[in-house]
Amino acid sequence: MITKGVKELIAEAEAEIETLSVEETLAVKDDEDVQLVDLRDIRELWREGAIPGALHVPRGMLEFWVDPDSMYHKEIFASGKKFIFFCGLGHRSALATLAAQNMGLTPVAHIGGGYTAWQEAGAPTEVKERK
Repeated sequence: MITKGVKELIAEAEAEIETLSVEETLAVKDDEDVQLVDLRDIRELWREGAIPGALHVPRGMLEFWVDPDSMYHKEIFASGKKFIFFCGLGHRSALATLAAQNMGLTPVAHIGGGYTAWQEAGAPTEVKERK
């Protein structure tokens, strides 16, 4: 029996993390100390496009890539950059941002409204080609 649904989990996460608007993200996205992280499934990127310069991290691998003791660790997560996570609507990224923050990765934030809000704001996107 489910005792806590996703809406409650997302609300709890958003109370603990930094949420940036598209405009706030646009103002910092080209800073060399900032890395945007796209958590969407690769099929979403192929279908909807991507944010130029964003690092694609499948949501299921994030904690493994962040953890320096994991055999899957990616050095970018030891760089000291600020990581700004996003997904389609901002739900997965809220949960992922809280998980990364709980692991000790700082500073972290997420884009409220996700890639959908990014597109609606007319922010830059690019086609993501299938490999």
